[in-house]
Amino acid sequence: MTSPLWIFGDQLGPHFHGGGEREIVLIESESALRRRPHHRQKLHLLLSGIRHLAEELGERATVVRAPTYRAALAEFGRPVAVHEPGSHAAEDLVRELERDGLVSEILPTPGFALSRNDFAEWAKGREKFLMEDFYRDQRRRFDVLMDADEPLGGRWNYDADNREPPPKGATRLKLDEPWWPTEDHIDDKVRADLDAMDLDTVGRDGPRLFPVTANEATSALEHFVRHRLGAFGPHEDAILTEDWAMAHSLLSVPLNLGLLHPLDVVRAAERRAGDLPLAGVEGFIRQVLGWREYVWHLYWHFGREYMRNNAFRARVPLPDWWLNLDAGGARAACLRTALEGVRDRGWVHHIQRLMVLGNHALQRGYHPRELSEWFTTSFVDGFPWVMPVNVVGMSQHADGGLMATKPYLSGGAYLNRMSDHCSGCWYDPKKRLGERACPFTGGYWSWLWHNADALKGNHRMARAISGMKRLGDIDAVVEQELSREQF
Repeated sequence: MTSPLWIFGDQLGPHFHGGGEREIVLIESESALRRRPHHRQKLHLLLSGIRHLAEELGERATVVRAPTYRAALAEFGRPVAVHEPGSHAAEDLVRELERDGLVSEILPTPGFALSRNDFAEWAKGREKFLMEDFYRDQRRRFDVLMDADEPLGGRWNYDADNREPPPKGATRLKLDEPWWPTEDHIDDKVRADLDAMDLDTVGRDGPRLFPVTANEATSALEHFVRHRLGAFGPHEDAILTEDWAMAHSLLSVPLNLGLLHPLDVVRAAERRAGDLPLAGVEGFIRQVLGWREYVWHLYWHFGREYMRNNAFRARVPLPDWWLNLDAGGARAACLRTALEGVRDRGWVHHIQRLMVLGNHALQRGYHPRELSEWFTTSFVDGFPWVMPVNVVGMSQHADGGLMATKPYLSGGAYLNRMSDHCSGCWYDPKKRLGERACPFTGGYWSWLWHNADALKGNHRMARAISGMKRLGDIDAVVEQELSREQF
């Protein structure tokens, strides 16, 4: 007889549990909720997703609430099958439970377009990894945005067309609001239960902003491709203080909860390629079929030791105001706004993650492993497989260039061009020295000075290093930034 299927909280979509009659086991583990101080809204999403699926499946589902996963399976009393989970720690647990007879079978995950075995074949013999190579092979393999053997429109990548600053004078983009869910009795019960558990969490509670059911996720996807995808491309990298969602899809949460299959998302966007700007459609598809798949597979390919990488020997512990999401600890408008977004929603878009939060952390020498764990627990779409390559690799360049060709570092000039923050900020993005010197501008030059030797072999950083060496006040800038306490 077919074993019951144990579903993790990030495996909630129909491609995991299927449409048949197989018994489904859902576990609420108190130890998993208490393991680290997660964002309050993230815990709400996870519990709400599990409970909504249980209600949807009816008699097919058994929900077990227990101190641990092991205790829950022992209480359930029969061996279960399970799909490959989303972290090394969870994989270790599943293997251990298999040895002890509580798990009968470990199935390949259906949550990604490319299997782990197929990626292993693709990666065989490669010493350097370029996402562009992977992305083009994904397009060919799944026949996405292709015209026979050539990319639709004659180009693989339209990234250069998607780097416009925010519209001049605008406080918001002129487009339809994102799709928003409506909370129900399950959300009310989740909120009451979380209050009663008195968990150690970060961030504020708030209205549920993201889908937790397959139907909700499909509605959000359809709304995005119909009403918002057309505006996505040009200002993909821009930031507006009053428009936290911009034209982003907000689909990272339902994707990472396993509610949407990535190929379904890609096909929905691809169907609009004939009547929407190709640059925006391609840019969105690249995020899902390219980058998201790439990050998943590199998490497993690079292995457990990847988080130990620390090429620039960054050792500074994350400060309390950062750990506690105390936005008042930041004076710089861009940094304060990003931390407010994490505090209030557990979500900010990729440029705020990379060029504000990650950029600040790189300049200040925050420990990359601690930073990756912070992103994992503080973001509602953060899971253990999501952040190491994004943070340790891309954002902090701590892997020494294994998966990115240069550090993602900038001064205030970039933030001034790509956001509306600087016009009302106490700091001056043009100043690197003095009381009003922008911490990103001063920090940029100071970081280059400290790491010039480590960057010698990186030709993409040669111009920046040369510019730093020509600064007559670099010693004063370095001294200022070493003693800076206010950001």
